[in-house]
Amino acid sequence: MTWLPLAAAGVTVVLWASAFVSIRSAGAAYSPGALALGRLLFGALVLGTVCLVRREGLPPRAAWPGIAVSGVLWFGLYMVALNWGEQEVDAGTAAMIVNIGPVLMALLGVRLLGETLPPRLVAGMGVSFAGAVAVGLSMSGEGRASVLGVLLCLLAAVAYASGVVAQKPSLARASALQATTFGCLVGAVACLPFAGQLVHEAASAPLPATLNMVYLGVFPTALAFTTWAYALARTTAGRMGATTYAVPALVVLMSWLFLDEVPGLFTLAGGALCLAGVAVSRSRPRSRPRRRTAVAPLKEES
Repeated sequence: MTWLPLAAAGVTVVLWASAFVSIRSAGAAYSPGALALGRLLFGALVLGTVCLVRREGLPPRAAWPGIAVSGVLWFGLYMVALNWGEQEVDAGTAAMIVNIGPVLMALLGVRLLGETLPPRLVAGMGVSFAGAVAVGLSMSGEGRASVLGVLLCLLAAVAYASGVVAQKPSLARASALQATTFGCLVGAVACLPFAGQLVHEAASAPLPATLNMVYLGVFPTALAFTTWAYALARTTAGRMGATTYAVPALVVLMSWLFLDEVPGLFTLAGGALCLAGVAVSRSRPRSRPRRRTAVAPLKEES
């Protein structure tokens, strides 16, 4: 992966981490389905405008199956299930369960896309997952959890991984902007049953909550999903999934900076493990120098 796709993946990770901070504010005033629909509508508005300005047009017909599946599963089901799940379990438990997603993504990539699992990727994901568990345990508070909440977070993880794997083949035929724009539109259409809730709750929601919903649509959705698709088109689903393990570490840092939530040593250690695992998974083995073989001189014929 060259520096440009790597930078795009970095933008995605930072913005997705910031989404956790914004969801706390918006989620206090908006129900899970309404928040997902509002976020997707603002994201689709921005993406559609950019598409019109750039004259991108419709994706090729062959790209539509992957776009439609990722739109329903990742843009739609994942966002609703995660928003709902975080109301039923504490943030730490939700983070631990959702971080099964990158592991599922790598396994599905091997099974459905013919990708490989290099030893460094497996090792890095193992280290990062251990870090995510440490962060989750340290942020679990009183350990509030319900069976419904656990199942919803598990559903979110499965939808996330399945949506990414479905999106990957479509990026060979459509641009990152096209795949993101129409995937977002499909997700918004899938969430239209929550339109009544959105209208009702928006009338009484405080301004900061609504502004956070707008932020979620413009930056963690419109921009971050586009940079994700750009980077995903240039690497494997497994490697991209491993990169997202940097999100828990950044969430800890952002919560410290913006919410005055001072992390404990266990939380900091878990965040460091997440980053170390990402570094291992992104590294490449050193190529061994080729040994020069001595060439015997030709004997002169007598």
